[in-house]
Amino acid sequence: MKYMLTALTASAAVALVMSGSANAAEWYPYSVEVWDPPFDMASPRTSIDYTPLEAAAEKWDICVSFPHMKDAYWLGVDYGVTEEAKRLGVKANVVEAGGYTELNNQVSQIEDCVSAGADAVIIGAISYDGLNNLVAELASKNIPVIDVINGMSSDKLSAKSLVSFGEMGAKAGEFLAAEHPAGGEAARVAWFPGPAGAGWVEAGNTGFQGAIEGSAIELVDTKYGDTGKEAQAKLVEDTLEAYPDLDYIVGTAVTAEAAVPILRARGLTDQIKVVSYYYTPGVDRGIARGQILAAPTDSTVVQGRIAVDQAVRILEGKEYSKHVGPALYVVTQENHGDFDASSTLAPDGFRPVFSVE
Repeated sequence: MKYMLTALTASAAVALVMSGSANAAEWYPYSVEVWDPPFDMASPRTSIDYTPLEAAAEKWDICVSFPHMKDAYWLGVDYGVTEEAKRLGVKANVVEAGGYTELNNQVSQIEDCVSAGADAVIIGAISYDGLNNLVAELASKNIPVIDVINGMSSDKLSAKSLVSFGEMGAKAGEFLAAEHPAGGEAARVAWFPGPAGAGWVEAGNTGFQGAIEGSAIELVDTKYGDTGKEAQAKLVEDTLEAYPDLDYIVGTAVTAEAAVPILRARGLTDQIKVVSYYYTPGVDRGIARGQILAAPTDSTVVQGRIAVDQAVRILEGKEYSKHVGPALYVVTQENHGDFDASSTLAPDGFRPVFSVE
């Protein structure tokens, strides 16, 4: 399978994610994969224990741009970024564009951030290709750009701290395909990959569809949409009207969170099961309560921390890994009790932090 892990066995992947507490002040060393050559998800990978700098040599000013703060996934990234900025002793200015339709706003916010004196920029990109001109412009000014979480196609990036969302989608698909192998009991699935055009969504869609190919899964519909709770809830409602004999709802964490109360209200909890292809506190609670079957985790908090460390290393001319991402692991109702959520979720009660001085 194109999107399967190549460097790690399943048991090793479990060990990697279970190790290390990203919630602690000393969250490292943390086991990650490094792509070489970088910026190509098809490149060979090696596993290393990632250890960040103890402290920055200067109080660098880092601009951090997110697509939005509408869901707890990005709250986890915010927690990782801002906590690592505090630990290293650098400044961070976090901006959020307001949603996946707001590419122009993201570009403007980053330009403003740089005009205000940012030394480096970390971007959770709204569009896979849509920020390439901006990245090239920043590179021409020797401002490092780190691609975090979502992925960009620019060859002018300084580093990437992210995983393959193709593999995230594939992990969700593999879970379903194992439940419904070829020749087994058929299952009708509605798939909600996220906002059309975003790099992580296109990758996730390719990975999911590839993983269920040849299984007894029938993909009845694919519904794209913004990852706001309202938008996803409407997509779920519309789909349930169109396909009353559905067996699974699979999609973004927001889709899964929105689906749980809708299915309960309609008395469909026993008929229609829910799977997410990434991890949030709502998904975590859903798995613990038996409302969501499974979800892969990409150690969101750790990705944010590594992006900040990469930025500081680049600014200080120190050795750094150009393309890093934690190994993936599927959390299920069976193994949930063993999962260390501090690698992935902000602590309970954490509120967005937009400035670290």
